[in-house]
Amino acid sequence: MDKNKQKAVFHRRFLSKSCILGPKYAIFAASNHEMMSFLELLLIAVGLSMDAFSVSICKGLANKRFTWRIAVICGLWFGFFQALMPLIGYFLGSQFQYLIESVDHWVAFGLLALIGANMIRESFSKESAEDNGALNAKTMFVLAIATSIDALAAGISFAALHENIWRDVLAIGITTFVFSVLGVKIGSVFGSKYEKKAEFVGGVILILIGLKILLEHLGIISF
Repeated sequence: MDKNKQKAVFHRRFLSKSCILGPKYAIFAASNHEMMSFLELLLIAVGLSMDAFSVSICKGLANKRFTWRIAVICGLWFGFFQALMPLIGYFLGSQFQYLIESVDHWVAFGLLALIGANMIRESFSKESAEDNGALNAKTMFVLAIATSIDALAAGISFAALHENIWRDVLAIGITTFVFSVLGVKIGSVFGSKYEKKAEFVGGVILILIGLKILLEHLGIISF
């Protein structure tokens, strides 16, 4: 079956199920998938926010004294981009969803496992992040992009799972904002003691979520 026929079949299946089950089902009606539970989404959001959390610790450490101004600036920059990147990834992934429908659970597992493994690897790195505490737009933009790249790949996996992307990006953005503010506070009080631990825990969470998605779709487990 050529590419155009595959796409036509996908849209017919999508529209037929949407008509039966209503518009709320439309964003993930092309398969038998159900949206992630709120707990699963929260765990993914926490995992993705760990890079921003680590950088926020460095900001708190560099500025020595906690202020709400510093915390909110970090929270807004990191929270916004952490929400924006999966949104971009979702719409990119949605363009190719009819091609990956049969392997979407493998795509989700692979991307989340890759992100998680990279975070665990970085948690064992002996290199320590250096930060001068600068909060200017250029510095924060670069840091926000760097800490949210992983969320772009997560957005692609959301497209494969036919997720409610607006719910997801809102949860990820708010979670990252909260952890960024918390990171600044921890950095100003405890220094870099928890930076590596945060990356390790975040990586493990993402790998476990990816594994759960894979095993559920293979029919090995059911929650």
